[in-house]
Amino acid sequence: MLNKKKWILLPVISVLLLVCACGQQGKKDVGKTYKIYYVNRDETGVISNEYVTETTDRDELLGELLQQMETGSEKLEYKAPISGTFQLLGTTFSEDQLILNFDENYRLQPVISEILVRAAIVRTLTQIDGVSYLSFQVNAEPLLDASGALVGVMNADQFIDNAGNEINTYEKVKLTLYLADEEGDGLKAVTRTVVYNSNISMERLVVDQLIAGPDENEAAFPTINPDTRVVSVNVQDGICYVNLDSTFLTQIYNVTSEVTIYSITNSLVELTNVNKVQISIDGDSNVNYKENISLSTVFERNLEIVE
Repeated sequence: MLNKKKWILLPVISVLLLVCACGQQGKKDVGKTYKIYYVNRDETGVISNEYVTETTDRDELLGELLQQMETGSEKLEYKAPISGTFQLLGTTFSEDQLILNFDENYRLQPVISEILVRAAIVRTLTQIDGVSYLSFQVNAEPLLDASGALVGVMNADQFIDNAGNEINTYEKVKLTLYLADEEGDGLKAVTRTVVYNSNISMERLVVDQLIAGPDENEAAFPTINPDTRVVSVNVQDGICYVNLDSTFLTQIYNVTSEVTIYSITNSLVELTNVNKVQISIDGDSNVNYKENISLSTVFERNLEIVE
């Protein structure tokens, strides 16, 4: 009788072991899903493919995602963004920023192609935990756009998802920007022509241009710490909400606090859809700038300090 029970139990145990093994196998196949962005065949936008990996180490994951962006499609449905004539020379982490350094050939890309490549890379790599921003370099020098302006620090929000047809226009616009005078206690208006990617809002473009500072041919001086990162810029009911990181609070130029605040405000109010400006730091407006200006204030145009 005992032997019969043994023979009955053996198949049951075998089935249980098989189920457990399948369960373990299923666990091995579970990982985190990332979107790898590529340039579409017509070079009019970017598209994405899903990629699943169990890798959690930041450096190893970066290597995996970069490898995916170097691998083209067998069906030629898309162009891998880092498979062109240029090479990635190295990567560096700086807090929540990832710096990519490319060789000189990166500059040889057509304007639209370069923007699409940049969008694909930024949108892919900012999915890595701890990577909020990217900046590009060419031979260890900061990347400049087609107009010669500093591209600066980027995040995924700068590249708008528009039904698979993301970055297909490159336009020219004249901006009126308010920069510091020589003494640093007043503002002067300068007119600047900028060639820009039309998927970036005009409000974001204005803030980026102010952070980049004056051009060589402009008799004006910078007003904002150039290392400042733009978290977000949006407009609601005529108020432009500018969200900057805490670097903004560290002023490295000899300008008054009013000059900095109204450099931003006056420049943005030049846009037809902006009447007032609210500035916050990492989402918090309950902050004082240089201890004498509360950012909880909604600022209006101030022409009294303009030459």
